[in-house]
Amino acid sequence: MTDIEDYMGFSVRDFAAATAAKRATPGGGTVAGVVGALATALGEMVLNFTRGKKAFAEFADAHEALAARLARARGMFADLTADDAAAYTLYTEAAKCKDETKETRMTTALAAAIDVPRQMTALAISVLESLIALGEHCNKYLLTDLSAAAVLAEAVVRLSDYNVRVNAANLPDKSAAADLRKASARDCKRANELCATVEKIVSEYV
Repeated sequence: MTDIEDYMGFSVRDFAAATAAKRATPGGGTVAGVVGALATALGEMVLNFTRGKKAFAEFADAHEALAARLARARGMFADLTADDAAAYTLYTEAAKCKDETKETRMTTALAAAIDVPRQMTALAISVLESLIALGEHCNKYLLTDLSAAAVLAEAVVRLSDYNVRVNAANLPDKSAAADLRKASARDCKRANELCATVEKIVSEYV
């Protein structure tokens, strides 16, 4: 397999330029991973302006747990960003294969192309749940940033749904493909509901 670029190590300017370039990666899946990391980071920023303050002393344990959860999620999004690019490389290399291993390699590559966005979806939903927990006891001046984090996390789920649907269409098992699309659609609905909950918390103060 060819070397996978460390897109999380790019400057914002260079990442945007790489995304704009006439090349397959970074594409929608890689962008979803970066957006997920940014959504999580915004949540962490809100938390860092909240924890340790006297007004929130009774929530200290909850804040520490959220801090660990969000930091872990941000790291996982970084890993999934690389995994998405690797999955695409697997697929392109399998497609070019001319020997008897092609079918097996294509099956593996397709599985990876579906698994990565499904993992991103689960992680984004987990982040949305953490944002709701944080919104119930955080610095009110940062609530709009919390809302922005929720919108970005929901976007990750929607972006991942596109990738699941386009890759599920190539599965030979059409029943499994239909189940994947239904599960992804349910997750989109769940993410939208969670984002709306964050918006409701924010609307009470903004």
